[in-house]
Amino acid sequence: MIQFQKSLIELEAEAERLLIARNELVENDRVRNGNREALTALRRRARTTKSSVPSPFESIMKDMGGSETRPLVKEICTTCGNHDSNERTWMMFPGTDVFARVPFHAAHSILETDQSKLDFEAKKLQSFVKDQSLLISEKGVLSDKISPGVLKALVTLTDKPK
Repeated sequence: MIQFQKSLIELEAEAERLLIARNELVENDRVRNGNREALTALRRRARTTKSSVPSPFESIMKDMGGSETRPLVKEICTTCGNHDSNERTWMMFPGTDVFARVPFHAAHSILETDQSKLDFEAKKLQSFVKDQSLLISEKGVLSDKISPGVLKALVTLTDKPK
């Protein structure tokens, strides 16, 4: 009986870790969606999409006609495009209640790095949830060890005063 009680306690602890990881995953998804919405708003403001900004090679080939001296590689941000990257925009820093006016390019760069970190964290949490679920399902098969009638009796067992 003591061994059975210890296995139930271990199972309960694993289930608690699983629930905490699921809640973290939901919170992570909420923050990721907010970042994605902010990046979409910045792209709309700059009138670009991920695929609308030409690659540096395309812009070099388009500009090759003149004899003027131009830089060999022209840096083009995929979010800024031809938008003024020094234009200031309001941004609330992640995890704080502080608003600041930062350059457009810096704002979307911060959001994109946060988005990649959040994506990595979400994949890590999803993997953990999957592993925990598998572990619990392997540990939690009580019907193989104890008959359903005995399990029901243990669950509904109550103390009666003498």
